[in-house]
Amino acid sequence: MSDSIRVLLVDDQELIRVGFGLVLEAEPDIEVVGEAADGEAAIAAARTLRPDVVLMDVRMPGTDGIAATQTIMKELPESRVLVLTTFDLDEYAFGAIAAGAGGFLLKDAQRHELISAVRAVHRGDAVLSPRVTRRFLEHLSPQLRTVPAVDDPTGSLTERERDVFIAIGEGLTNAEIAQKLFLSESTVKTHVGRVLMKLEVRDRIQAVILAHRLGLVG
Repeated sequence: MSDSIRVLLVDDQELIRVGFGLVLEAEPDIEVVGEAADGEAAIAAARTLRPDVVLMDVRMPGTDGIAATQTIMKELPESRVLVLTTFDLDEYAFGAIAAGAGGFLLKDAQRHELISAVRAVHRGDAVLSPRVTRRFLEHLSPQLRTVPAVDDPTGSLTERERDVFIAIGEGLTNAEIAQKLFLSESTVKTHVGRVLMKLEVRDRIQAVILAHRLGLVG
């Protein structure tokens, strides 16, 4: 399965790893290539296995998921990290997202939610609800205010792409953007892809952060 999504499972609870592994391995396009029980082991496994997606628990003894995410994203920017958490407003999860994770998933997620999240993160989409996106930005806002201003790279965007970029920054889903801008969801998806490429941001979450740093959304 050379074209399958290669997943590394990281959680200090073996039953969590086993359960998620069974669900993911049942999918024809997903392959679990390794497991780790703490952050240090996760970093070592990621260096060796170079997974497409890392399912990362944030609350672990020793090196936690935030530190592990920072290291993995720095050394392996082609990999994606999907944070596992018990609470949907977990400050640890927000810390991991700020470190580069592509979103987070509740540990009690349904089977289809887990599978969809892995595929979405692999595509470069953010796995965050608008409510959580806004809560994340509230959490991050003090840091954003102290970060030096960045050059505005939006000059390469068309007027419609700029509208889509601002809507992304507001935490809207593709469906909500489509409704707001009177576009089809497929058209919005195309615009989102072009926005991410032109702005040279890794994923939707980084686009949200950039929009706030540029002051395009409040």
